Parts: sequence; structure tokens; C-alpha cells
Amino acid sequence: MEHANPDRRHIPVLLTAILDHIAPVEGVWVDGTLGAGGYARGLLEAGADKLIGIDRDPLAHELAKTWAAPYGDKVELHQTTFSKLDQVASGVDGVVLDLGVSSMQLDQAERGFSFQGNGPLDMRMSQTGPSAKDLVNEYDEAQIADIIYLFGEDRASRRIAKAIVKAREVAPIETTGHLAEIIQSVMPRPKPGQSHPATRSFQAIRIAVNDEFGELVAGLEAAERALKPGGLLVVVSFHSLEDRVVKRFMRLRAGEAGGGSRYAPEQTPEPATFKLINKKAIGPDAEELERNPRSRSALLRLARRTDAEAREVNARALGAPQLKEGGS
Repeated sequence: MEHANPDRRHIPVLLTAILDHIAPVEGVWVDGTLGAGGYARGLLEAGADKLIGIDRDPLAHELAKTWAAPYGDKVELHQTTFSKLDQVASGVDGVVLDLGVSSMQLDQAERGFSFQGNGPLDMRMSQTGPSAKDLVNEYDEAQIADIIYLFGEDRASRRIAKAIVKAREVAPIETTGHLAEIIQSVMPRPKPGQSHPATRSFQAIRIAVNDEFGELVAGLEAAERALKPGGLLVVVSFHSLEDRVVKRFMRLRAGEAGGGSRYAPEQTPEPATFKLINKKAIGPDAEELERNPRSRSALLRLARRTDAEAREVNARALGAPQLKEGGS
């Protein structure tokens, strides 16, 4: 499939809502998930003096050649993970993170993120390291089941893992289509309006391959270190597991976490490093839903940095799902 055209294919989710809540836009901003450059260009056009773009995907940097040149030295790009954003930026006015997989990644069958088009079972955002093919063909049944249960919240995780292991004994699982067929074969036929039976498993495997929760927790911590007092943290998430971590982080850091839960024990109050801008997540309006159906599950949360000293994050306290030691 051809490379995604950023103007034609990528529609930045909740960009209007973001710009409305952070106006006036000025100073130095970090786009920690550059993608096709939608947020970056939106921030620059809205008044940012400089944009530091970060993405681990080489394609994002290839695409930047098509839009970044007119902005000259107002754009600075780094091919790394957003968990390391404070290594390339400090004292910034804002950080934007758009979590999960991007449209440009989903739309390319050869990247292996989606079962909508058959392609190699890859799913690597950085295009380096172990792939989804390695995971499904080499992990043991219990490890695969844990990944699908924890990261996909699929109650059929053990049944799916068993089917995967059985199938790979016959032949290696190398394509998205093959994996989707295996999962579909042991799942009930979806009712009208329900998602494909493989949706949760594909999400879970992608999260595991890219260590997305490890990256998210470390990225929130890095953003806290990089933001100057008064700076803004803007996070868009696309599923409940991500949003839970972001919500818990912001509430804990704002001193508004309340009681504990079985996922996140009650914490001793510490100096607030953020002040919440919106206590309730912001979703897409009707106009955006009509223009971009992929925005339907998007949730936006914002917080403003205080002058309190940054500190370490406890992943468990944030309710981030974690595999057992040796589980990945």
C-alpha cells in the first residue's frame, strides 16, 4: 500500500477541542507522538514558536519531509520514544500525547497492525525489535493468555491462546489474516454492531509488542520533568485502560486521587505537581464524529504544571496493567 498522505488520510482527533482549551498557544511545545504531523501543524498554526516532534516510527519522520520544511527551524525532530522526551526537551510550555496506534499505521497492511487488510504480522511502531509474529509463535500459552487478558480485557483469553499454540504446531503464524482466522474460529459469531472477534486480541498483542503501558507511565513522568511551571500536559487516549492510567496520574499529581482501589491503593498526599483543567474527560462532538468516525472512542484530559518538584511514578499506583515477571 502507498505511504499515507498526511493531508488526505490523517485527521487529528480532538484538535479543535485541544486548541480551544490551551489558547493562547505560544512558546515551545512537544508533540510526543508526531505521526503524520496533524497536531504539530495545528500547534504551529495556532501560534507555537517552536515544535519539538518525537516519534519512534521512521515513517513519521519520512512524512515530516512533506510538511515540516516551510516551518524551518521552528520544527525540531527526534526519532525516539516519548518516554525519553525530557532528554530532548526541557522547560517547555506544553506536551501533547496522542496514545495508541495512528491512522497511518493502521492504514498500511504491510505494517501488520490491523486485520482489515492481510499483511505480515508485525505491529512494531519503531520497525525494530521483536514483532507480533515472534510473540505469537514463541511465547508460551500462559504468556499469550495473560497478554490478551490484561491488555485486551478479553475473557476468552485462555481459549484464544490455546488455539494460537495449536495452530502454530501445524505451521508458523505469519500474517494478520491467519491470526484473525484462528481467533475467529474459537469465538462466537459477533452480533450486529459488535466488533470483530479478533479486535481485543490484536490490541493486546500490539500493546505488548510496543510496551505501550511501560511507555505511557514513563512518558507521563518525562512530561512532568520537561514542563515548566504553568506548562500544559495534553493527553488523548482511545481505550479505557489507557484513560484509566492517564486519569489516575493526573488526579494523583493534583492531589485529588481520593480513596484507593484493588488496582491502586490509597496514596499519601504529596505536593501537587499538576492542577486539573478538566475533571471529566472530553470526547468528540457530533460534528467531529461525522467527519472522523475513528474519533468515537477518543478522550481528552488536560492538566497544568505547578512549581512542585517532579518525582517518580509508581506504575501500580496508576492502575497500569502489568504482566507477571517473565511474562514478556
